[in-house]
Amino acid sequence: MLRAPRGTGDVLPSESRKWICLEKVLREISFKYNFEEIRTPVFEHTELFSRTVGESTDIVEKEMYTFEDKGGRSLTLRPEGTAPVARAFLEHSLGQGPLPQKLFYIGPMFRYEKPQAGRYREFHQYGAEILGSPSPYSDVEIIALAVDIAESLGLTGTKLVINSIGCPVCRERYRGDLIKYLSARSDAVCEDCRKRLSKNPLRVLDCKNVSCKAVTSGAPSMLDYLCEDCQKHWEGLRELLLRMGLSYEVDTSLVRGLDYYTKTVFELKWPPLGAQDAVAGGGRYDGLVEALGGKHTPGVGFAMGLERILLAVEKGEKPFREERALDFFVIALGQETRLDGGEKASATRDERIPAAQNAAPGADDDIFRRGFFLVREIRSLGLSCDFDPLRRSLKAQMKQADRLNARYVAILGEEELEKKMVSIRSMKEGWQKEIPLESVRDFIEKEVLGRGNQC
Repeated sequence: MLRAPRGTGDVLPSESRKWICLEKVLREISFKYNFEEIRTPVFEHTELFSRTVGESTDIVEKEMYTFEDKGGRSLTLRPEGTAPVARAFLEHSLGQGPLPQKLFYIGPMFRYEKPQAGRYREFHQYGAEILGSPSPYSDVEIIALAVDIAESLGLTGTKLVINSIGCPVCRERYRGDLIKYLSARSDAVCEDCRKRLSKNPLRVLDCKNVSCKAVTSGAPSMLDYLCEDCQKHWEGLRELLLRMGLSYEVDTSLVRGLDYYTKTVFELKWPPLGAQDAVAGGGRYDGLVEALGGKHTPGVGFAMGLERILLAVEKGEKPFREERALDFFVIALGQETRLDGGEKASATRDERIPAAQNAAPGADDDIFRRGFFLVREIRSLGLSCDFDPLRRSLKAQMKQADRLNARYVAILGEEELEKKMVSIRSMKEGWQKEIPLESVRDFIEKEVLGRGNQC
């Protein structure tokens, strides 16, 4: 039997409702902040990520799914969302329109890494980007958006961690001192970090190896090397956060895992998740569009993994309801309807499928056809509705309606059809009424409409 590849997973019907509800919250809050949705291809030219994410990062060195297409072009399944958004911004001249551009995305990403709780090789991200604004107000808006999403999902008590990694101007002086510090302790860092020492020493600060973290805990702080512009931005960010009532911690080892970041970097953590407690992370990337050949366009954004968020929501104050509520279930009955429910305890799968589904049209078919048309009419009113195409017994169909958590059941049998009536039963309140078939629409509009499904 074939199985899904390691690090991937199926979202089954029992779980998909949670995803739908999560994405609904993400979109509603994004629109509240005046962000518009953008959708980029699942694969891009490999150069997009090697030029922007950084050749010495784990993502580019170890984790990208890269392949050559039939035309000999090197393509990569996107490992993150910001670089594709910047590419689209530049390719479609979005910078020629009003700035800043506020964009968000929801979609799958791919990284070859060890699968763990809430992290897979195919995973899904929500991300938000503001392109065209150098203001610390935009940094704070991005952070506030992340906090607002977390709180709306019931993740109260999040912890905001911030740092500044400066700009290329002030980072060059810091780089020299950091290399000097790490070189004197190179025997104590991992093999990967020894390779990174001369190429990109900031990557060492991001290493999760225990020995490397011990070494970098005493490393020089980038905050002591900030140029005047970066220092002003850093102070403005901190002042705005305090004025907004957003408490934070400063962690000078926080650099994030991508090379395009400048100035502000941050993570939003939720302690109940345990050791892997980050639910969102991002920062400023003022040189990203320029690195792709465009004009200088400052930007800031963040992303959150949806699998990790769903794990957190289950532990939070507002777990998503698993039950699915159907507005209507239509039961069409006739003489050929199986009285035993269509199945026996020892029946095979084929035997559990009633033969009536293949029966030639007859008297019962008029009832079933009218019931099917009733399903269509109810759906046309914007309500969810279903029926049993296998024509099982009344008892079996009532059980099915109950499993589907149907609010109402419409029953149509020989007697009802002769009188041109339909019986409507409220599964919650217990009442049952006979309604003329020609008046079903009016009845539903008056008595039912407006009580539809909600996430």
